[in-house]
Amino acid sequence: METRPLPAALKLPLSVVVITKNESARLAACLDSVPWAGEIVVVDDFSTDDTVELAKRYTPRVVQRKMEVEGRHRNFAHDQARFDWILSLDADERVSPELTAEILELFASEPAFDLYAIPRRNFIGKRWIRWGGWYPSTQVKLFKRSAFRWEETTVHPRALADRPCGSLRGDILHYSYRNLEDFVEKLNRQTTLEVQKWVLDGRRMTLGKALWRSGDRFYRSYVSKKAYRDGLWGLTVSVMASLYQFLSYAKFWQVRRTSP
Repeated sequence: METRPLPAALKLPLSVVVITKNESARLAACLDSVPWAGEIVVVDDFSTDDTVELAKRYTPRVVQRKMEVEGRHRNFAHDQARFDWILSLDADERVSPELTAEILELFASEPAFDLYAIPRRNFIGKRWIRWGGWYPSTQVKLFKRSAFRWEETTVHPRALADRPCGSLRGDILHYSYRNLEDFVEKLNRQTTLEVQKWVLDGRRMTLGKALWRSGDRFYRSYVSKKAYRDGLWGLTVSVMASLYQFLSYAKFWQVRRTSP
């Protein structure tokens, strides 16, 4: 596979920063969606497939580093960028043509904000999940490095910024899960990391609180946010949202019972 870079004059003064872990099957589509980036930086968590070799076809800026704390790892990745403006992507994300046009227009002059929130179109396999809070699933993805940091925690880090935030309309296409099995596997990993965060924070959690959260998550997803409009997929994502809360508590209970 060969890539044909745009002339330097057509590149934006912007670094696209991507973190990877065994993403050889999806990385090319991600990087192909940003040919206008002035720089691509890939920070890889010691992949055992050919992710690194693939990344090097697109950029010489490939760094390997073990991800132990997600927020800290993302901040490290952003610090590797040459430009102050960063578009932060995961390997399972792609920039839509509509978002590309919007970003090119934005950088035709000086952007009005230092941070921009971008809607994400989330998929399970090839199915776009439109309801249940899955769309627009907006995140701050385009920002000046000097204006933005991630909370340095293990899972679901919060965005830390104290400046006004603009918003874009074009979507990032987020192929969140390859299939239902991938969804379940990631739920298992993420709940384990959630429990690690609770333990480190000294958080208190009771069965009653966990059950209330589980029920609330299902209701808000399926009823309030209308996941039922996605049919069986909507029911599935609502059940999984509820299960996240209960499974986290069950693992937390297990850790507390087995701790000395």
